[in-house]
Amino acid sequence: MAKFKRIDRISEQIKKELSEVIRGLKDPRIPLMTSVVAVSVTSDLRYAKAYISVMGDEETKRAAIEGLRSAAGYIRREIGSRVQLRCTPEFSFEADNSIEHGAYINELLHKVLPAEDSHGED
Repeated sequence: MAKFKRIDRISEQIKKELSEVIRGLKDPRIPLMTSVVAVSVTSDLRYAKAYISVMGDEETKRAAIEGLRSAAGYIRREIGSRVQLRCTPEFSFEADNSIEHGAYINELLHKVLPAEDSHGED
C-alpha cells in the first residue's frame, strides 16, 4: 500500500514540474492553453504517460502533441534535474479531452436548467 502512495506522490510532483517545463517551451506548435491533466508513472519509474489538454481544433491538438513528442528528450532532462529520482521516466504524451468534455456538459446543463426553472414558475 505504501508503494502506491509513493508512486502517486511522484506522479503529482512530475505533473507539477512538467507543467512548468511545457510553459517554458519555445515551440510554436505548443499553444499557451496547453495543460497537464494527469501523469501516470509506472511502478518501476521507467515510463510516464502524460495526459495533455490543448484548447483548439483537432489540428492544433495534433500539432501540440507532436511538438511535445519532439521535445521529449529535453523534457526528460529537465524533469530529471528538477525531481530527484534514481531513474527519470521516459515520457509519452496523450491528448486528453476531459476539460472540453466537461465544458460541453456544463453548456448542456445551462441549456436544460433554465427550461426547468421556467416550468417551475408556472
